[in-house]
Amino acid sequence: MQYKLCVLFGGASTEHEVSCRSAESVLNHIDCEKYDVATVGITREGRWLRYQGGDPAAIRSGAWERDPGNRPCCISPDTSVHGILYPDGSTERIDVVFPVLHGKNGEDGTMQGLLELAGIPYVGCGVAASANTMDKVITKLFADREQILQANHMVAHQRKFEKDPDGMAAEAVEKLGLPIFVKPARTGSSIGVGKAKTVEDVRRCMEEAFRFDRKLVLEECVNGQEIEVAVFGDADGEVLTSCVGEIAPAQEFYTYSAKYDDEGSKLFIPARISTEASDCVRRTAERIFRAMSCFGLSRVDFFLRTDGAVVFNEINTIPGFTSISMYPQLFEASGIPYPELIDRLVMLAFAR
Repeated sequence: MQYKLCVLFGGASTEHEVSCRSAESVLNHIDCEKYDVATVGITREGRWLRYQGGDPAAIRSGAWERDPGNRPCCISPDTSVHGILYPDGSTERIDVVFPVLHGKNGEDGTMQGLLELAGIPYVGCGVAASANTMDKVITKLFADREQILQANHMVAHQRKFEKDPDGMAAEAVEKLGLPIFVKPARTGSSIGVGKAKTVEDVRRCMEEAFRFDRKLVLEECVNGQEIEVAVFGDADGEVLTSCVGEIAPAQEFYTYSAKYDDEGSKLFIPARISTEASDCVRRTAERIFRAMSCFGLSRVDFFLRTDGAVVFNEINTIPGFTSISMYPQLFEASGIPYPELIDRLVMLAFAR
């Protein structure tokens, strides 16, 4: 029996391009004997198109949007449709959805809410977990409740900043010292993130970050190795953590270009850390996964400080699935090949 699997990609998000790269990789690793794949792309403008071209490389390049076989469509919230609805009233039933969507309008609970209304099983976290983990401020509240160590931080809102930008920048330096990392609260892939080394830099980085979100998180700089672990499972049941990986960015920190464009960035799997530190990272990743009520998959990021302390950074509920992304590589190194990982995620979606 073949299942009809819909891969959703693109999205009206600053992370549209990353989503397309991830979708190409997922499509290249799906077991097509088990799954009849339907690809639905969402443009940057928010148009939904049933892409029937079948070439994953065209998704990465963006050429898919110009395919003459594209059909406007949407996923209907009507449970009797249970899938794709076309303008002419025809439908296409879907058994399960794999939302390969990063950031706003895909990873933040909005798409998950639509799929819940539609009654269609889907890969990944539910509405609440997706929304809460997308917001770095809310995530930090959960981590504080669990008494998990994280960087000292403060929250900044755009309206207050506009009234006194110099005052807010000075306040941040007084509270956090220098350098300071400035992050939009609800973006991923390091989009809008800046490292400020002077009070003038803080103001400039905040102005830039406010282009992407009305709320920011400002964090003290943590000196140490950047560590990541992949998590699979159900927060209310069995949870599996991968081996631990380490990132050595080619640039000053792991920017968007360092992640996806700079071949000088290096990944070490397993990480160059002690067994004790690795065990602590994996235990803490599971604690965060359970505390946030996650489901399916997440990648949890940490710093291993120079004094040996494990510092939680953030959690991503739809981590990158590109050929160079940590999530599939970490599980590959842990004995679960990419195609099997996709299959396990889909089967877990059905189980929910």
